[in-house]
Amino acid sequence: MQGNLPPLLVLLASAVVAVVVCRRLKLPALLGYLLVGILIGPQALGLIDNSKDANALAEFGVVFLMFSIGLEFSLPKLKVLRKAVFGLGMGQVLATILFTLPTALLGYLSWPASIALGGALAMSSTAIVSTLLNERAELNTPHGQQIIGILLFQDLAVVPLLIVIPALASGNGDVWLQLVQAGGKAAIVLAILLYFGQRLLRPWLHMVAQARSSELFTINVLLISLSIAYFTEHAGLSLALGAFLAGMLISETEYRYQVEDDIRPFRDLLLGLFFVSVGMRLNFQQLLPNLPLLLLFLTVLIPGKFLLINTIGKLSGSPSSVNWRTALSLAQAGEFGFVLIGVAAERQLFPPAVEQPLLGAILLSMLAAPFLIQHSDRLIRRFNNDEWLMAAASIHQIAVQSMMADNHVIVCGYGRSGQSLGRLLAQEEISFFALDLDPERVKEAATAGDSVVFGDASKREVLLAAGLSRAQGVVISFNDTATALKILSHVNSLRPELPVIVRTFDDNDIDKLKQAGATEVVAEVLEGSLMLATHAMMLLGVPLNRVLQHIRRVREQRYDLFRGFFVGLSDESLTITDKLQPRLHSVLIGEGAAAAGKTLQQCAIAELVTVKSVKRRNIKGIAPEPQLEIMAGDVLVLLGLPDDLATAEYRLLHG
Repeated sequence: MQGNLPPLLVLLASAVVAVVVCRRLKLPALLGYLLVGILIGPQALGLIDNSKDANALAEFGVVFLMFSIGLEFSLPKLKVLRKAVFGLGMGQVLATILFTLPTALLGYLSWPASIALGGALAMSSTAIVSTLLNERAELNTPHGQQIIGILLFQDLAVVPLLIVIPALASGNGDVWLQLVQAGGKAAIVLAILLYFGQRLLRPWLHMVAQARSSELFTINVLLISLSIAYFTEHAGLSLALGAFLAGMLISETEYRYQVEDDIRPFRDLLLGLFFVSVGMRLNFQQLLPNLPLLLLFLTVLIPGKFLLINTIGKLSGSPSSVNWRTALSLAQAGEFGFVLIGVAAERQLFPPAVEQPLLGAILLSMLAAPFLIQHSDRLIRRFNNDEWLMAAASIHQIAVQSMMADNHVIVCGYGRSGQSLGRLLAQEEISFFALDLDPERVKEAATAGDSVVFGDASKREVLLAAGLSRAQGVVISFNDTATALKILSHVNSLRPELPVIVRTFDDNDIDKLKQAGATEVVAEVLEGSLMLATHAMMLLGVPLNRVLQHIRRVREQRYDLFRGFFVGLSDESLTITDKLQPRLHSVLIGEGAAAAGKTLQQCAIAELVTVKSVKRRNIKGIAPEPQLEIMAGDVLVLLGLPDDLATAEYRLLHG
């Protein structure tokens, strides 16, 4: 143990540093693991040998990855995305393999090696692409759904490839006979597991769950997944196939989500070790002399895969802009490409002069993937003329539907929170116009008569088309800080005086959002805790007026701008009419305004209203001093009664 500890410490320390750097650069962690393997492996610094034990642990990482894919296998999901899965996805994988078969016909590679090459190049990185799409809020867009469908088929295609490649590589007898035998084995194993597994697995999980021990449940999940993987391996198939089947069986039970949470730490740890082992396999002494072949693989991979996916999408009738975004997002190779190359390397299908450039090309394509996706909009606008036409048509449609809206509220996001807000605004006869990126939700809500259209609120032209110049407020109803910051930037440049309410999950990003120009930020965790305490106090007999005082005090401390709405709030004050309730109002001080160059005290508005804050160049000062000098471009947030607010605004602007 003592002799093995220093290499382990080197591995863990390197992995921690690499993953932290990748997180700071907003890159997937798997790229950090790959770079760690390259640096500390026997071909570079030589800090760790490429031992059999490390490779064995890395193989378990693949097992748990396939187990997770099996857990996500869902027939309803396949049905919804069937066109993308079995149309675009199947076409892309088969076409990629077909285009690599000439390497066998021309004698460069064997038939098993050419199929393994095609399968490796056909894969895209599910981890990278899905993470970036989720960060960009594009999972529910047309191209997002198309991408997810293709990735789903790629994940499923790994299963037959793990059967076909070893069968072809065995070299015993006729190729077709080997394929038939492998298919027969797989069919028998699949039938046995599905027939007996469905009948035995659920009662077994029930029995273990009744013990009410999380440790026992986790051990049981490991036992099931590894036992089925062991069974399939000894049946002449692979560990990965058994793990996929185990996940698929558990996905049909009610324990699916619990199992997914329990297995995640093991999967992430071992999968990270797998990518480290992949990096350790890169041999620069063999890679550099074959650099032209690496560049050839990279040229075939990224531009070739882009053209192939774009063409298949065009033949399927998808819009040009959707095809371009899909092709750019999937032009790289993926983690399963390393898995298939590993299977081929175990059977010595690739000579080192081919394996090393192929590994390097896949790694470089994965490093390029985040940049291709992040700059996809700019690339499409530069090279695809149809994108301008599609964008113009979409903006025109939004502008036409919002044309009649005036003095309205723009609701960014029409999920549960957005819809609840819309209903309350409708009851108060306040018009609103909602933007959402879920086409199915927009269709259903618009059919029901709601004022909602499909549009990306983070784009400046979409906000303008939604009537930002005529709106009286903006509400960002979804929990996505990155997108909210984009919206705030556009609103501040176009309508800096416009109040913007932002929803967030907790208080981590409140200061960041306020500094970006948010008038107020509503944190779900804080408000949920406040409502929980409110109901608890009332059920315990605390008088209503004291409960309301607690609410007021907590919100005053956390949300300073809310203070005015709760002054004097008691049972008696609840009967005061809305007209006499104090409210907030923002005033933009223009170049010719009377208040420009004067102090707040000189403006003589203190007897009318309270100046809650002053926003200057996206910097907000709470409770400004009377001696503060007002500058052109400042936004003053005032609190007062409607008539007093109107008088104060007139004095600020006209004297």
